[in-house]
Amino acid sequence: MADHFQDGEQALLIDQRGNRHLIFLRKGETFHSDRGWIVHDTIIGQPDGSWHRSSKGTRYLALRPTLAEYVLEMPRGAQVIYPKDLAIVMFWADIFPGARVLEAGMGSGALTLALLRAVGPEGKVVSYEQREDFCRRALANIHVRLGEVTTLAVRLRPVEEGLAEEEPVDRAVFDLPEPWRLVEPVARVLRSGGIFLSYVPTIIQAHQLSETLRHHPGYALVETFETLLRPWNIDGTSVRPFHRMVAHTGFITVARRIVPGEGAGLPLRGESEAT
Repeated sequence: MADHFQDGEQALLIDQRGNRHLIFLRKGETFHSDRGWIVHDTIIGQPDGSWHRSSKGTRYLALRPTLAEYVLEMPRGAQVIYPKDLAIVMFWADIFPGARVLEAGMGSGALTLALLRAVGPEGKVVSYEQREDFCRRALANIHVRLGEVTTLAVRLRPVEEGLAEEEPVDRAVFDLPEPWRLVEPVARVLRSGGIFLSYVPTIIQAHQLSETLRHHPGYALVETFETLLRPWNIDGTSVRPFHRMVAHTGFITVARRIVPGEGAGLPLRGESEAT
């Protein structure tokens, strides 16, 4: 990637108050806001991380958006999984370069984007989505961020209908309202030692999924948790937590696919030490 902004790429403009604007840089065009305008040509050719002043004197920092910043600013057809949860999903699902991942529930494409970047050019993401409008929005967001991708296969139908035809996968990651319905059928395509991970908004859903996984002989090490992000303000001698935090967004449930045997019902990590 070039050090300087190019015609046709995205830039994130952040003003002195922290307001953010995600734009496409195009020669001859102009960015407008209530704090003035900036000609795109003055940004194109300048370094990533450069400062620019609007016609009204407001200073803007121009940056290439990170994936987290893009996810928060991109157009949405459905609610996205927030970056704090995406980061946890990538780690706890152990998404690795070259992995073959089954996904269901594309939404606006946030999770799909993270998965595609994690599996790399040698991996594969097979994504199921029932709603055509969500699928179109997700694919548009993916195209804007990644361009043409060859590591994504999209199935526009319920995941339950296609699992019998799928090749074995290393990981299964879901953002669906009733993931417990997939516990048994996914067991047929998720390789032994693979990881099943689901993201749901309510503890009632998480409870039903956890119980279903625990009663299935093909899964072990079932865990459910949430992630809370608490920013802190550190400015000279003023050190305090922000008044608002990114608290509950969803519950993550994870389990390992195992060969059924006598070890079913293994305790959670650390549970045996705590009892």
